[in-house]
Amino acid sequence: MSPEDRQKIPTRIEKLRADLHHHNHRYYVLDDPEVSDADYDRLFRELEDLEKRHPEFITPDSPTQRVGASPLDKFASIPHRIPMLSLDNCFSREEFEEFDERAKRLLSIGVELTYFAEPKFDGAAVELVYAGGRLAAGSTRGDGFTGEDVTQNLKTVRSIPPVLIPVREPEIKLLTRGKTGKELVALLETLPKNLKVPERLEVRGEVIINREDFARLNKERDEAGEPPFANPRNAAAGSLRQLDPKITAGRPLAFYAYGVGETEGWELKSQGEILAALFSFGFKINPHIARCRGAGEVLAYYENMARLRDELPYEIDGVVAKVDDFGLQRRLGEKTRSPRWAIAFKFAPRQATTRVLDIVASVGRTGTLTPVAFLEPVQVGGVEVSRASLHNQDEVDRKDIRIGDTVLIQRAGDVIPEVVEVDKNKRIGKEKKFSVPKECPVCGGPVTRIGEEVAYRCTNISCPAQIKERIFHFASKDGMDIEGLGDKLAAQLVDKKLVRDFSDLFILEEETLANLERMAEKSAQNLLAALEQSKSRGLERLLYGLGIRHVGEHLSRVLAGAFPDIKKLESASAEDLQKIREVGPEVAQSIVNFFANPDNLKTLERLRKAGVSFAPKSRPRSTELAGKTFVFTGGLQTLARDEAKRLVEERGGTASGSVSKNTDYVVAGEDPGSKLDKAKKLGLEILTEEEFKKLVGINS
Repeated sequence: MSPEDRQKIPTRIEKLRADLHHHNHRYYVLDDPEVSDADYDRLFRELEDLEKRHPEFITPDSPTQRVGASPLDKFASIPHRIPMLSLDNCFSREEFEEFDERAKRLLSIGVELTYFAEPKFDGAAVELVYAGGRLAAGSTRGDGFTGEDVTQNLKTVRSIPPVLIPVREPEIKLLTRGKTGKELVALLETLPKNLKVPERLEVRGEVIINREDFARLNKERDEAGEPPFANPRNAAAGSLRQLDPKITAGRPLAFYAYGVGETEGWELKSQGEILAALFSFGFKINPHIARCRGAGEVLAYYENMARLRDELPYEIDGVVAKVDDFGLQRRLGEKTRSPRWAIAFKFAPRQATTRVLDIVASVGRTGTLTPVAFLEPVQVGGVEVSRASLHNQDEVDRKDIRIGDTVLIQRAGDVIPEVVEVDKNKRIGKEKKFSVPKECPVCGGPVTRIGEEVAYRCTNISCPAQIKERIFHFASKDGMDIEGLGDKLAAQLVDKKLVRDFSDLFILEEETLANLERMAEKSAQNLLAALEQSKSRGLERLLYGLGIRHVGEHLSRVLAGAFPDIKKLESASAEDLQKIREVGPEVAQSIVNFFANPDNLKTLERLRKAGVSFAPKSRPRSTELAGKTFVFTGGLQTLARDEAKRLVEERGGTASGSVSKNTDYVVAGEDPGSKLDKAKKLGLEILTEEEFKKLVGINS
């Protein structure tokens, strides 16, 4: 090859990549291909051949590299710079109108608000991070603050552009013909001229699987002898969490963008502009978006989407309405977990009629017996439902649910199956009433109902069903976070009498574990490594993992702060415990009862001997706020709520969720609500956000 020809190779490679990116966009985003499959394959093979012969020119964003990563051992974590908040839900016209009126009241305006309305996808939310115009990272929503790093898997999704290439103005009309939607076409024409690729762009959206693709995927799995997926949402979420990107690449995933997180270099002013800008940079945007003037137009849009719901190629479970103007969004602010400027207006739950074949009492971690209805399998919203929780005996009696009844069921929030009502007209006289058994169906121990509680409980603390649930809870992410110890493995360990309490987990041996069902040498080694790591989780996580009744994640932190020496907690009286502001009589007695049980104390001693740390993971940096209780109300502008609470706890103080006479300070942000009113009535000291920051030594 002559030097002149060699110089042409990088230019040809770049031209091929640009052409293939363009054709991918036309096919996967616009559903409007310009070339035949054969022509596309010819270009792809030419690029592939050139890169094989000249690997020095391969780049991560080349179309040939979408499935170029090796399988992972596990997912890393990625924090979201701006939290991916969840949305509040509403289920009726009245609830949406209340949301609209509340927003106008907070903004002190008397005119109609302009909303941007979009279909609410039923898929998996993700965030894509572009740096310098190239896809740098991708993560799941996770808990809203931290997600799992699924970058390599997201790179296999064809509708996600690996590089951002602004659409040239003359191409806009060509690109928006046909299926894009009139609203988006109009928005594109109003975008700032020559919009540049931002230095950093966090794109948020939903990964979904279309209905036809889902049916085809399940057919292929059935033919291969693999279990089918329950619904498209589960299939999409599961596909994203494959450790091998090649498996994800084989799944028919699509990505729709609907918003942004942090941006550097864009000064757009509305949700509509953001959607148009994202589309102009190569992202798929739902064509059914609509700008709505006032609540009335949002309600009309909702009714129209409810009618179209079953005609769409993908699953939606409602619509999302967002205040369009970003300036108004900032004024409305956010609550702890959701914005005040957006709401999800959910469709009515999918319902179906079926028959109750049996009602069986299931035993939980605390010994509670929960009636569960076993149903004639029926499809509800695309999911086969064969059982539903009846919650408790009082609920069974109130709805008069009997074995043999014909019942109307629904998936609450389109997720959890529940019995709505009994069709008593279809009774034939052979139906049987259900009563919680007097003896535990698992261990035969006595079942009692304590005081005014609705729950019936098995009082045998050695009940295998309780032990399984306790072990699973102990290993949970908020507890000791023992990766690989799920409910099925917990059940095996208990059934084979390998584990009777938490401490037995730490004396398990590799050979024993490797011989269990669905385990092998590598899995056993991984579990033992996870158990070793869990020993250093700290007192807060240990207290939560112990499953003390009424002691949740937050109270575990409070107790660890108040009793950094667990021996003092073990000997604390109910009166001692009630000196803690967030502990009432019932909770205090529950804690005393737990530590009064000699079996629990023996378990704790065995955990200590196994090397489990009983020290608090994080101690206060100072005691300047010791004994002081803070309550936060309203939206803070420069601090996240969790960060503000951490600042208090690091200085020895307590962050509470409710105002009382024992509260020392109430920190009031925007739209503070009833907590501020109560604080004023009690004459408590009220701080602005700036005053709070000054108190904890933070400069603005």
